[in-house]
Amino acid sequence: MNKNYVGEGKVQLIAGGGKIYTDIAARFVGSEKSLDEIIARPYSKELVLRIVNSGHKAAVEFDYFIFGIEGFARVTEIQLVRKRIASYMIKTGRLNKDGKRSFDIVIPKNIENNRVSYKLPVGALTLTDGTPLQNYLPDEVVELNYNIGVDEILDMIENWYEAGVRDGFPEEDLRYLKPQATEFKAIIGMNAHALSDWFSIRCCKRAQDEIRDLANKMLALCKAAAPDLFINAGPNCKVLGYCPENEMQHQDCRGKVIIKAEAMKLLKEARIKK
Repeated sequence: MNKNYVGEGKVQLIAGGGKIYTDIAARFVGSEKSLDEIIARPYSKELVLRIVNSGHKAAVEFDYFIFGIEGFARVTEIQLVRKRIASYMIKTGRLNKDGKRSFDIVIPKNIENNRVSYKLPVGALTLTDGTPLQNYLPDEVVELNYNIGVDEILDMIENWYEAGVRDGFPEEDLRYLKPQATEFKAIIGMNAHALSDWFSIRCCKRAQDEIRDLANKMLALCKAAAPDLFINAGPNCKVLGYCPENEMQHQDCRGKVIIKAEAMKLLKEARIKK
């Protein structure tokens, strides 16, 4: 078993950035010039910033980014694929690999202290040579306590899975008992508009730690590769100037970031004064 922790996942930008196409796409809307002239014009940072700041983001959808990720748990995969405007290729858990599949796990560190006492029926226990354990215990002892934690549970699942593979059970069926902590690898493709929307939600402190870690790592790569496109990208509070979560605002932000209801009230009052 390879056990890793939330926050250790890796992200690589495979493609995207460099040449930006948003300004070319934007010129097609209002230009009287020929196709050749539009394409031949040099990159315009001013035009890209105007598009990004205006919120008319149809043009930024012509810039596409591809990421490779590994070291994240299936928990995060489930949340990730809720973003519909994206392409995903995810490592399969279905193929039979004849025992060559590694058992890779990603968990939050804080759950490792959660241990429980589990009752084992003595009648089902044997010594390693097959001798019933009951032979060595008084008849009134029918249960034993087994104190188990994360490592013991994962070890049992791994052994159960590998035994199933050796006995010829299909891995597509055995995987039903794999934990959500199972690591997944994926290639993700999103255009700049979809990425900006995704960052606004998943970089927020209300997002779960692991997917926020993934979003922040992708955002850092995007800002480095295409700083003009992502100049305003980040959590909603950074993009909007207020927190749209209202009463669901993260506790760390309370008193520091104005919520949407308060911001709208101030705007209405300012409008009335005029």
